[in-house]
Amino acid sequence: MFYKNLLIFTFFLLITNCTTGNLVTNKPTITIINGYTNKGFALIYNKNLYQKKIINRKIEERSLIIFQKNLKNNTQVKITNILNNKSLIATVGRKTNYPSFNNAVLSTRIADELDLDINQPYVEIIEILENSIFIAKKAKTYEEEKNVAVKAPVNNISINDLNVDKNNNEKKTNIDFSYSIKIADFFFHNTALVMLNRIRIESPIKNPKIKKITDTKYRVYLGPFDNIISLQKSFNDISILEFENIEIIKND
Repeated sequence: MFYKNLLIFTFFLLITNCTTGNLVTNKPTITIINGYTNKGFALIYNKNLYQKKIINRKIEERSLIIFQKNLKNNTQVKITNILNNKSLIATVGRKTNYPSFNNAVLSTRIADELDLDINQPYVEIIEILENSIFIAKKAKTYEEEKNVAVKAPVNNISINDLNVDKNNNEKKTNIDFSYSIKIADFFFHNTALVMLNRIRIESPIKNPKIKKITDTKYRVYLGPFDNIISLQKSFNDISILEFENIEIIKND
């Protein structure tokens, strides 16, 4: 009887351990999904851009549709004017060809609602994921953001080379023009050095730089640039390497 009871007890322990092990193994994990994001200069649509074949699709003046190469059709995005913090929600339209320097093509309505400066149409594009906590049913400009001011000295820059319609009423702000081109961030300094060498060998760029952000974050970048012409030239020069997500960063 003793051995029989011992056998039953041992069998019970084995079953219990297996069950516990399965419970631990099958414990669900939390996965954080990051959507696409990019900071750069938008292109504000006008009919001349289409007529000159700079872009190959039209946007209605009052449309909340944008063109964005990296995102699928019907993707919702949050667009923020980084210079004044005004934001709204828009939808990505069909795939469209436009200059690689620009991170999106916007309608005049979007430009007006965001109060974009025609000389520095600097915006952030953020993909809104289905499981994101940031969900909006319609476009909205946040009233509390209207009082946000960017403190910087005056430096007027013309970007007529971006083919903006001269008939548009130009909005000007007292914002200093100072930007850098972010190539990529790396965990290790040695990896960043490898990227520097590749840029020097495979592109016309000969002066890429590394900035230590933290002990585990090293940024490879170009700049700073104090005018749109040099910024656009360097952006186009580095684009031949076909990096996945080059960003333009406003310098403090």
